[in-house]
Amino acid sequence: MKNFVFISPTFPATYYQFPRAWKELGGTSLCIGEDSYESLSQELKDAMDEYYQVYSLQNYDEVYRAVAWFAHKHGKIDWLESNNEFWLEQDAALRTDFNITTGDHSEDVERFKYKSNMKAYYEKAGVPTARYHLTTTLEEGKKFIEEVGYPVIVKPDNGVGANATWKISNESELKDFYQQDLPTQYIMEEYLTGYIESYDGIVDLNNQIIFETCHIFPEPIMDVVNEKDELIYYSMREIPKDLKEIGQRVIHAFELKGRFFHTEYFRLTKDKEGLGKKGDLIGLEVNMRPPGGYTTDMMNYANDIDIYHLYALMCMQEPVKALTQRPYYCVHTGRRDHHHYEYNVEDINEKYGEALCMQGRMPEILSSAMGNEFFCARFETMKEVDAFTKYIFQKWKPKQKRKKK
Repeated sequence: MKNFVFISPTFPATYYQFPRAWKELGGTSLCIGEDSYESLSQELKDAMDEYYQVYSLQNYDEVYRAVAWFAHKHGKIDWLESNNEFWLEQDAALRTDFNITTGDHSEDVERFKYKSNMKAYYEKAGVPTARYHLTTTLEEGKKFIEEVGYPVIVKPDNGVGANATWKISNESELKDFYQQDLPTQYIMEEYLTGYIESYDGIVDLNNQIIFETCHIFPEPIMDVVNEKDELIYYSMREIPKDLKEIGQRVIHAFELKGRFFHTEYFRLTKDKEGLGKKGDLIGLEVNMRPPGGYTTDMMNYANDIDIYHLYALMCMQEPVKALTQRPYYCVHTGRRDHHHYEYNVEDINEKYGEALCMQGRMPEILSSAMGNEFFCARFETMKEVDAFTKYIFQKWKPKQKRKKK
């Protein structure tokens, strides 16, 4: 492995560490992005051997010419990746056109880009999933709801995260949905009561899992987006046994190779007839890229590792040491600008300075799902995690004057 192309290295901001890791291991690190070279951080400039600016990453011809230039100058491209959901299909097309064999090609991506297609692989792995219906007409929607009952969830069949996802609880809302001028195919699923557990990691070119972890999302991301709620999620020091077993089966069922993965499951908090009992895991969906935001950095802090270096070793087909311990829980808290909080940044740093790993403003494009202002911290116990999140989200209350007797 010699020549590595990374697409969109400026988003998220910490992704410069992907090309840096390739370069540090002796690869030629080549990046393509929209930002001018002058505007790039010094960390990114140092992380790469060459940069090609395009006017728009959505213009395939432009990006194709950039890859062609790198191939002309440096020789065959050995690896091409963005690790970004938005560019998965374009990444695959570029691999197809340049005969890059270390990754999914165009015909492969549909198995994990379309939510309806994911169902077959969960089934192959022996994991139940919510019943679904690809939306067509109001009459067909009513037939489906006669089978599963209200409420139902509707979302794009090919979509990212919880964007354009909402719950339909009655016939009036159902009629409103079918009157929408929707730009893409939607999928309708039965509603499940529970919370999300994700099984995340990296799989090598032989479909062997070389890193695994898990994250808990106490509140559905759909509600965070639609209700503009605060976000909390955290990594676990131990992966639940059933999640580990199911997660591994799903990754092998997809025959995934040479990628990050982020697979999601509902942990039922009440029985669902015909599907599972309280406490069971139900397959939700998969994203064959790193979890969103700064979760890769959270993996580092929770496990005292360098996940970017580990990924680069996998790309170069070098041996990777197995992770033997997870010393910390790492928690992300996303606050909302429309709330008034009791404690400001200075207060938080004074109380939790040693535990804080990252803090700042979330990029606007991620803020709907992840909050406007975020704080990540790590702790050895869940008791400390709970105390931290309670402190972060404590709302400001005006001081009340004491009544005179």
